[in-house]
Amino acid sequence: MNLNQIVADLSYFIPEILLTGVLLMVIVYDLLQKAETSIRAGYLALGGLALTTLAVIGQDVSSPLGIFSNMLAVDAFGRYLKIVVSVGAMLVMWISFNSNELKNRRVGEYYILILTLVLGMYFLVSATHLLSIYISLEMVSIMSYLLSGYLKEQMRSNEASVKYVVFGAFSSGILLYGFSLLYGLTGSADIFEIQAALAAGTAPPALLLLILIMVLVGFGYKIAAVPFHFWTPDVYEGAPAPITAFLSVAPKAAGFAIIIRFFNVVFSGDGNPNLESWSVLENMNWQAVIGVLSVLTMTVGNVIALQQSNIKRMLAYSSIAHAGYMLLGVVVADQTGISAILYYAAIYMLMNLGAFFVVIHIKNAFDTEEIEDYKALGYRAPLLGVFMAIFMFSLTGLPPTGGFVAKFYLFRALIEYGDMYFYLALIGLINGVISLYYYMRVVKAMYFGKMEFPKKTHQAPLNVTILLALLAIPLLFAWMLGDPLSAYAQHAVQFFIK
Repeated sequence: MNLNQIVADLSYFIPEILLTGVLLMVIVYDLLQKAETSIRAGYLALGGLALTTLAVIGQDVSSPLGIFSNMLAVDAFGRYLKIVVSVGAMLVMWISFNSNELKNRRVGEYYILILTLVLGMYFLVSATHLLSIYISLEMVSIMSYLLSGYLKEQMRSNEASVKYVVFGAFSSGILLYGFSLLYGLTGSADIFEIQAALAAGTAPPALLLLILIMVLVGFGYKIAAVPFHFWTPDVYEGAPAPITAFLSVAPKAAGFAIIIRFFNVVFSGDGNPNLESWSVLENMNWQAVIGVLSVLTMTVGNVIALQQSNIKRMLAYSSIAHAGYMLLGVVVADQTGISAILYYAAIYMLMNLGAFFVVIHIKNAFDTEEIEDYKALGYRAPLLGVFMAIFMFSLTGLPPTGGFVAKFYLFRALIEYGDMYFYLALIGLINGVISLYYYMRVVKAMYFGKMEFPKKTHQAPLNVTILLALLAIPLLFAWMLGDPLSAYAQHAVQFFIK
């Protein structure tokens, strides 16, 4: 790789360079601040990430290509996920400014860790080499471990971080072993060269299936799929609430991105993920493996969520269930299924972050995370009650919210793929009905819980109200014909092809 090629590749690496520069600026700026003024580093981080997001949006992906010897891809698919991750991070930074958990402490490193986590996810959604995949995945994981244990003086935060590390190390080892088998089988770490070797049809089917399962274990941990989900409820409960919100959406979206890119390149018949669907595995029933994983994930998540009294734990198990819904799109693994996953990821970010942001403000105002204490919240804090109801309706998948549209696209992709997958859509629908109970339990408490109504209502700060409105309004209009997000998601299913 000559110098001219490196310079040419750097021109497609502008967002990552810009984000790294912002990260270094925030580190230096924070060193110059006192503890009581370290929040200013957060403002700088938010502004820098906004500029980086604009650079991502403006990136030319009309001709997808690989950079740095095909270690990373520059394409519409990666750009879409980078935007989702960036928007999620900016929203979390915004709400963090109002979090009581982060008050009276030096918080500069908190925003530095978030920026580093975003940078890792930028690499992860674009990775096209076993080495770049693993390094970026570990970069995301390590930053997540640190952020989940950020409240180090609290026992439950320390417990969350330790559990996260233990499960992460276990899944990372299994992923590496799967990668080593794949490298030994094909003699390459480039996923395009791996695909070419597998397409020759000489690989033992049993070994291929073993590799598929081992890699799914590693990636399944990142998206909290069952049975790799055990870390999720404790980590979500123990981490600072804004980080819980972030971990529930952004790393999950990045995890699905690498699942889609890796499997749709490595196991496609001619290396073209835009046309074929895992045809290297056509003699194996890989759809059954993904289908069972999906059904287990959504069912276990929903059933255990029914039993939760703490709303953060309830939303944690709910996030597991939503990972199961998105895995339905992986079963299809064609353009329709992948675009449905991309659409779902964006809508899920809006509704789940919105729900968590209401939880954060209720914690600040009333010092509670128990669903039982949400009694008459619709009358004590009318705006918060309305917003929370919208987010609960959308998470359930009730029309006319964005959650309904997102589930509709996933179920439609399954039914269009073949009648034999109708039963998966039916199981998904049944799980949606199960989720109706625990989501509506929150709405019931807010509007039908027996409690003496206060004479004076609670008003959320203006910036919190604006933030919640920005999240809720798109969910109410996602059903409109010609939804631009759906069109953008469909356009994003364009991968780099070597």
